[in-house]
Amino acid sequence: MATNRRTFLSQAAQSTAGALILTGSGLWTAAEASAATKPAHPGGTGGDGVRPRVLVSTDIGGSDFDDFQSMVHLFLYADRLEIEGLVSSPWGPGRKEDILRVIDAYESDYRNLKTYSPRYPSPERLRLISKQGALDTAPSKGFAEPTEGSRWIVKCARKKNNRPLNVLIWGGIDDLAQALHDAPDILPKLRVHYIGGPNKLWSVDAYNYIETHHPELWMIESNSTYRGFFTGGNQTGEWGNAAFVADYVSGHGALGDFFAAQAAQVKMGDTPSVAWYLNGTQNPERPSWGGKYVRVWDERKTVFNRLTTAEDTAEVYGVVEFALPVPEGYGANNTARMMIDNRTGGPFPTAVNEGEILRFRFSPRDPKVWPYVIQSDHPALDGLSGAVTASPPSAERAARPSVVHPHWWTDDQDPAFTEGVWVGAKHVSQWRHEYLRDLAARLNRCQAPAHR
Repeated sequence: MATNRRTFLSQAAQSTAGALILTGSGLWTAAEASAATKPAHPGGTGGDGVRPRVLVSTDIGGSDFDDFQSMVHLFLYADRLEIEGLVSSPWGPGRKEDILRVIDAYESDYRNLKTYSPRYPSPERLRLISKQGALDTAPSKGFAEPTEGSRWIVKCARKKNNRPLNVLIWGGIDDLAQALHDAPDILPKLRVHYIGGPNKLWSVDAYNYIETHHPELWMIESNSTYRGFFTGGNQTGEWGNAAFVADYVSGHGALGDFFAAQAAQVKMGDTPSVAWYLNGTQNPERPSWGGKYVRVWDERKTVFNRLTTAEDTAEVYGVVEFALPVPEGYGANNTARMMIDNRTGGPFPTAVNEGEILRFRFSPRDPKVWPYVIQSDHPALDGLSGAVTASPPSAERAARPSVVHPHWWTDDQDPAFTEGVWVGAKHVSQWRHEYLRDLAARLNRCQAPAHR
């Protein structure tokens, strides 16, 4: 690493500044919403030193490596947050043991990290707050039975603490749905930052339950904005996804090596949910490293009572339901599921028999044509196929804030902030140089103790 880089990292590794902590209802005046044109200097704690309370629900160890990288990032900034829970909420592979693997790497670097701040939690503390959540997706009703993870969410939310509990969802939203079902009294204490998109596809029933039964939940729903962390922005030279790992990550302590071992490139798709707390004012409508969001709109669910074709449209990232007539002779022992997008793996919609109709539900994760085919042991259903085109909402509809969800935000539909097809992603990618430089400084902490 060049000398000027070392100088920068030495200085940036110890930089801190102030940011406001949200404790109110989540509503801001128009003047507040438009006052800022860029994020505040990196901060994350208020002037009184109070840190955000954070609980992470993750599908780490599942089908994508990026949760491992995001967990490394989380631990590097653990002195700036009050981490209260680490919940394994996978669909398919991934267990609490995968969280513990990252904690093992953190333990190797802990001696150096704590010389920069006494607020880095001990590895023992992180292991204690690691919990196993749901091992499968919720059924159609959106909840099942309590898990160790869902109970921990309830316990943390019910603490006698005036500060909100910030729940960061990096995978399935099933444990949060279970917690809200079991303890609806916790809703006012929660501030949820949900990395949706693919995760919403995997846990659409739990999402549907939360949206319909808990509409006043405070939620940022990032379906595509998060992609700006690894798509677009300044990727020249050392700031490219692969070059950054080679120059600034690999060889930087056990955490850096663990990060690089997952993939020789930056992805970290869940990290914007953490970066949102590291600078800016923690107001969804104001810029920050974690993005800038707009109030969600109504009518995001589309219901079809027939098979569809590619000429039929539904909102991308919305909820799509097919309510098909129950064929004659279809009984309680029959089964049917809808295979989406010609995929061979994944939790696909299973038909729910509601008497006169069979209901299938899914969420299109990308703006494109989604083909489907029904697999069933009933001959009248088996092999039926169709398609639906997922497209953005009209500008007119997206500009009307929801009357049902007063504290719910999502991706900015303004084309000026689109990276390719990913709406809102430039609200993250435009800060790429800044947040990666800061991450490089943090990784440098793993190599040597601070000079006092």
